[in-house]
Amino acid sequence: MLRLLLTPIFEPLFHNNSYGFRPERNCHQAVERVLELWHRGYRHVLDADVQGFFDNIPHAVIMEGLSAVIADGNILGLIEKFLRAGVMENGVFKPTTIGTPQGGVISPLLANIALNFLDWHLAQHGVSFVRYADDFVVLCRSQRRAKEALIQVERYLNERLSLKLSPEKTHVTTFKEGFSFLGFDICSRSVKIRGKSVEKFKSKIRELTQRSWNLDAQIILEVNDVLRGTANYFAMPWTHNRCTFRTLDMWIRMRLRCMKFNRKWKTDNKRFRLKHFRRMGLLSMAGFYEVPV
Repeated sequence: MLRLLLTPIFEPLFHNNSYGFRPERNCHQAVERVLELWHRGYRHVLDADVQGFFDNIPHAVIMEGLSAVIADGNILGLIEKFLRAGVMENGVFKPTTIGTPQGGVISPLLANIALNFLDWHLAQHGVSFVRYADDFVVLCRSQRRAKEALIQVERYLNERLSLKLSPEKTHVTTFKEGFSFLGFDICSRSVKIRGKSVEKFKSKIRELTQRSWNLDAQIILEVNDVLRGTANYFAMPWTHNRCTFRTLDMWIRMRLRCMKFNRKWKTDNKRFRLKHFRRMGLLSMAGFYEVPV
């Protein structure tokens, strides 16, 4: 109820380049905005990530953002109780003095309220950026400006929000060199599915296609569910995953043939051809570029 009450109040106050956990906004729009800025000449990128963001947001920053707009003490008191409710770890209660509970229905909204300070600070200094929750990129026309932006973001996060950038996930790069954002590997030549995303997808398929199991209609349905979710996200008109998807299609069929014959032999490709998979209802990842399912 608090989320439903507060969302329409804070939505008009959020910056237009913030896309995470907001109504009628999504990851694809964030990536499209990045590509739009690239076409406008922003070739240098500060790829940034806030370290342990949800676990380290100071409650004081959240309450400051809330109290600047909300005057009702009852609402503010409820949210403060929510933040300080504590967590159970291995049956032991631990109080929470910083951070928001991950998975809490209001946590994404509170996170946006906290980082809204950073958004408007960057905008006031003429810095172009695209943010999705704690994952954001700053786009500049020169390397010097990108390095200045890194110093500026670090200083503001440390001094104003008591947060830090992740040293492992934060670096200055260019579109020519490429960078990762929201599951995509983005560079001046292409936008492709990230290698880690491919491995995550394969792990899910491996769990469903163990050789000791029987290949039946239920397995096909479960594989289709995983396949559909991944393909719907990555098969956008501005991506270049057709070759990768065709390779994954062949790999999936190989896994299913191994289930069917309890072995891995090339001759089984002729015994169980593509038409048999189509009759069973197996979807094709490459086919999502033509007709999304």
